[in-house]
Amino acid sequence: MPGKFLGVDVPLEKARFVVLPIPYERTTSYKKGTVLGPEKFIEGSQGLELWDEELQVQTYKRGIHTLPAVVCDEDAETLFPKLENEVLRLARMKRKTLFSIGGEHSLSQVTIAAFAKVYPGLNVLHFDAHADLRPTYEGTPHNHACALYPASRMCRIVQVGIRSVAEEEAHLTNAGNVTTLYMHETRDIQKLSARVLKELSSPVYLSIDLDGFDPHVIPGVGTPQPGGFSWYEGLDLFREAIARKDVVGVDIMELCPLQDTSQSELAAAKLAYRLMGYLGLKEK
Repeated sequence: MPGKFLGVDVPLEKARFVVLPIPYERTTSYKKGTVLGPEKFIEGSQGLELWDEELQVQTYKRGIHTLPAVVCDEDAETLFPKLENEVLRLARMKRKTLFSIGGEHSLSQVTIAAFAKVYPGLNVLHFDAHADLRPTYEGTPHNHACALYPASRMCRIVQVGIRSVAEEEAHLTNAGNVTTLYMHETRDIQKLSARVLKELSSPVYLSIDLDGFDPHVIPGVGTPQPGGFSWYEGLDLFREAIARKDVVGVDIMELCPLQDTSQSELAAAKLAYRLMGYLGLKEK
């Protein structure tokens, strides 16, 4: 089924998982191409087996619905309020987990804000190479470098994988609502997972910038940085967080497909499917 995650689909009312493609890109400051991320994410999912070899289940049988891609032909000031209303509607649907697929990471300003309205006391697990805590950048607060700043004013945030911070935002790390776990200080993943679980309270929203992984895992991102999570280190962290906390929503951002390989979109799609599987484990 072209245009559907994994090539499968059930009606929205029967779906346990909902995929929302958001092909938005306005402020990427290094590599352009995240606007193609959702489309290539869907394409990459066609290369996955429906049988999950780690979990030994066919997670898709729980029901996955892929929504039409959001039309992103307006600027952030006009688009973001409309998009927040749509995410808010989906976040309020019972027994469904929304996976918002970008697009540049500024979109997380919208997705987190919507979920914070539905889930009082929301915590955010922010997986990223960058702190993304600038109040404004290049003349706009809706920049990808500002993705987590609005959330830091209203939610508890635990940042992992961080290995690139600007001087002007450094004072916002490990301050206020934000706990920043720098990658160079927390390379023992078991200890890191324990620290993350200690710092987080439910409900939890996962905001995943794919550059949290090392470039050898997912090279096709907007702003790659060396020294990130390996594939299984990232999965171990997410599995523990999902098992121990009430994860209510997920966004996966900054897929920037490369011309000569489909490695990144396959990995991003497999990540989403595996996260769905981890969420499904709690319902057995």
